[in-house]
Amino acid sequence: MQAVDMEKMGPFLGKMVDDLGPVFGAALTTIGIRLGLYRAMTESSGPVTAGELAGKTGTHERMIQEWLCSQAASGYVEFDAQTGRFSMTPEQIAVFVDEDSPFCLQAAFEFTPVIYADLDKISAAFSSKEGFPWGDHAEGCSCATAKYFRPTYRSHLLQEWLPALDGIKERMEAGCAVGDVGCGHGISTTLMAASFPQSTFTCIDYDEPSIECALANAKEAGVSNVNFQVATSKEFEGTYDVITFFDCYHDMGDPVGVAKHALDRLSADGSVFLVEPFCSDTIQENMTPVGRMYFAASTMFCTPCAISQNGSGIVLGAQAGEKRTRDCFLEAGFSELNRMTETPFNIVYQAVP
Repeated sequence: MQAVDMEKMGPFLGKMVDDLGPVFGAALTTIGIRLGLYRAMTESSGPVTAGELAGKTGTHERMIQEWLCSQAASGYVEFDAQTGRFSMTPEQIAVFVDEDSPFCLQAAFEFTPVIYADLDKISAAFSSKEGFPWGDHAEGCSCATAKYFRPTYRSHLLQEWLPALDGIKERMEAGCAVGDVGCGHGISTTLMAASFPQSTFTCIDYDEPSIECALANAKEAGVSNVNFQVATSKEFEGTYDVITFFDCYHDMGDPVGVAKHALDRLSADGSVFLVEPFCSDTIQENMTPVGRMYFAASTMFCTPCAISQNGSGIVLGAQAGEKRTRDCFLEAGFSELNRMTETPFNIVYQAVP
């Protein structure tokens, strides 16, 4: 073993402390969301003491004191040493309280109990060729996923993504058949169905509990132009003018086969609307804060899910990149896959036969 370089060890240990803080802190942030502590702070007339927040939320003052200090040390709330009071900035409120904000990250912390509940199972998946199916994750996983993507879809789908596509918005306005594959709880489907009542939409997912949630969400939204189908991405039925994949294509065990099936299910002049996590084509280019988060999520969720469907096939993962994604669609028989627009967290493609 080589000798430790102490000049390098100091900064490296500092990085470890920076990383371990969120390991412990993520659980406390999740508690703050679940108990409504952040929201209660924003509903107060001004900065609060621990005692005032405890009184407002029916919690233990001493526990609240420690929680507030941990949040202030993390930079998630503000502390005024002169008054001993805590408050939140508009930016912190947008992330932790406002569920309609495009910056809301409440649901990202809801993954915390899921990740740690699944540690033994995912550890076993490293030594297995069987992967780990999506539906076998701990309770709350699919709900956290839907909640995580909802702010992004509400902020970008109708306003930016659809207008950037070639002819798809116009087709939906005129009336067409849309299949939303891997729909989960149907957040994307319901948004489109409510905005384009002349079109018909089909929620497609192989996870039956997710389809049940999609049905409930559609009913709550009052949309009647949505159908539901429990089926895999290589077995769904029907003919569609537009087939969509929202943040799910990279989770599928046979991406070329999935694209081939989508091609078979498209009408003569149909196209695919594909939303994938943002990334570049090389590993080195993805060594970023966003890439770090996506590689971790891919290891816990996306990659084992794909392996569970087809252990010997292509496994894209959440950082597949544009080239690998395009190669899959071209191999499946599409003539082109074009990048139409992007955000810091997503790339939007359109594939045409």
